[in-house]
Amino acid sequence: MRFDLILAGGGLANGLIAWRLRTLRPELNILCLEQAQRLGGNHTWSFHDADLSAAQQRWIEPLVVKRWPAYQVHFPAFSRNLPCGYASLDSERFAEVLTPALGLSLRTGCAVASVAADHVLLDDGRRLEARVMIDGRGARPSAHRVLGYQAFVGQLLRLDRPHGLQIPVLMDARVTQGQGYRFVYLLPFSDDTVLVEDTHYVDDAAPSADTLRQHIAEYVHQQGWSVAACLREEQGVLPITLAEDLPGAWREAGGLPCSGLRAGLFHSTTGYSLPDAVRLADWLATQPLDDSAQLATALGQYVHRHGQRQGFYRLLNRMLFLAGRPQDRWGVLQRFHRLPAPLIARFYAGHSTWRDQLRILTGKPPVPVAAAIKAALRSSPRHFKDNR
Repeated sequence: MRFDLILAGGGLANGLIAWRLRTLRPELNILCLEQAQRLGGNHTWSFHDADLSAAQQRWIEPLVVKRWPAYQVHFPAFSRNLPCGYASLDSERFAEVLTPALGLSLRTGCAVASVAADHVLLDDGRRLEARVMIDGRGARPSAHRVLGYQAFVGQLLRLDRPHGLQIPVLMDARVTQGQGYRFVYLLPFSDDTVLVEDTHYVDDAAPSADTLRQHIAEYVHQQGWSVAACLREEQGVLPITLAEDLPGAWREAGGLPCSGLRAGLFHSTTGYSLPDAVRLADWLATQPLDDSAQLATALGQYVHRHGQRQGFYRLLNRMLFLAGRPQDRWGVLQRFHRLPAPLIARFYAGHSTWRDQLRILTGKPPVPVAAAIKAALRSSPRHFKDNR
C-alpha cells in the first residue's frame, strides 16, 4: 500500500499533525509510526494561554488535563503571582484521545530504521512508501547548533494530605544553586497530587537522575509534605539554543521534511515545544502534501522564519550561559520576572516586540557588561569553535 503521508515517530509534534490532518483532511491516507507501544512517550507538556490563539485553544482542549487561571514564581528577593492562564497535557491523555481518533492510521510497536524521501524502512525489513515523509523522531546532534541544556526529573506524587497549592509554581529558585540555574517546578493536579520537577540549566554535564531525585525528596520534606506514592516519574534533557546556522541545520536533514525538536521548532530559552507543535499542525493542514521535496522546501522556509524570530532568545541564552558564573544565573531570571506581566506573557509566547526586547536589555544588568557584550556577539556556531 502506498500512503499519501507517513509520519516517522509518534511524539507530540507528529501526533498532533496526524490528529489535525485526520480531522481536517480525512481524504488523506496517512500513517503514523511509533516504536513504543503507546503514543507520546512519558511526558508532561504545558503552555500559557497567550501562547495559542482562541481557535488553537479549542482544538487542543480534549488533550488538556488541567487548567489554572494564573501561576507563581519565587526568587530569593520576591514572590509574584502572574495572571496568565496555564494548562498542561500528559502522555496518558494524549494517547487516550489520539489512539482511537487515528485508528488504522496509527501503528505502535513499529520501529523505523531509516527514512527516505518516498519510503521508510522498518527494523523488521519492511518498506512502506508514501508521497510525503515527515521525520519527527526527536532532536539530533548538529554541528550547526550550539546548545545549552535544561535537564530535569519530575515525579507525580500523591501526598498523605492536601498540599495547599492553588496554582502552579513555574519557578521556585529559592533552592540551593549548583553548576547552572536550578529551580523547582510544581503542578498541582488535585488537592493531594502534585508534579514536582527539579530542573537545571547546564552547559553540558547534567546532575545524575539520582541527584535530582534526592533534590525532590529534600524539597518535599522542606514543604512539610508526606508522600503516599510516586505515581509516575519522567526525566529528560531539553535543548536550549545559544547560536544557530539556520540553513546549515536544515541541510543536515538531507532534503527530508522534519518536525518537532528534530526541526528545531521549540522556544529557544524555555524549551517549550507544544505551541510550535500546534502551529505546525495547523500550517501543514493548509499545504498541498503532494511531494516530499516540495514540502521540504516550504517547510524549510517555515523553519527558517521561526529561527529568525528566535534570534533574540538565542542572544539572551548566550548572556545567560556565557556572561556570568553558572551559580549566579538565577539573578538574570529574578530580574526578568520583575518586568510587566504582559511583557512576560509575550516572551513565553515567543512574540516579544522590539520595545519588549529593549526593556529586557536595558537597566543594570545582573551580569558583567563586558562579558554580556562579548556573549551577545557570538551569534554563529563558528564563534564557538574554541572553548566557551
